[in-house]
Amino acid sequence: MLDLGLPDREGRELITEVRGWSSIPIIVLSARDQEREKVAALDAGADDYITKPFHVGELLARLRAALRRSGTMSGGTDARQQFSYSAGRFRMDLSARRVFRDDQEIHRTKLEYDLLAAMVKNSGKVLTHKYLLKEVWGPLNVHETHYLRVFVATLRKKIESDPARPKLILTEQGVGYRFADPDE
Repeated sequence: MLDLGLPDREGRELITEVRGWSSIPIIVLSARDQEREKVAALDAGADDYITKPFHVGELLARLRAALRRSGTMSGGTDARQQFSYSAGRFRMDLSARRVFRDDQEIHRTKLEYDLLAAMVKNSGKVLTHKYLLKEVWGPLNVHETHYLRVFVATLRKKIESDPARPKLILTEQGVGYRFADPDE
């Protein structure tokens, strides 16, 4: 459960951040009752939105429904297993926000992590420059492809055995990048 009026940041930012690594149910409880606020929170990734004041019975029913949809109540798959990725000597635990190469944790910046997470979550798919820029830097930076070149080069140095001959972060000329599918 999340209130949008947090003391140190906007609740929608937290929803977006959590959605970057988890599909845990998020129910917004808020005094904000305008439609645009509800739509913005749901579009950011919230599963439900309840306007204050509310009845406890309704809240509990919505919590049970959200848990049923997520599979949490029915013994669904282990969340940590869902958010792990490994390919060769590379491993990423999205739920813990940790990256490893040869079982050594790799230091990375927030932007490096966000870029890597976007690629790993879509492994095997070609991601356009525009998509990656929007996901990591936001919609105002979709034409700044030099950001990507610099960050991809840095990530390759950190996770690839031979950055000059990458096997994980692959370039799709003129389009974007593809993170290697572990089944390849």
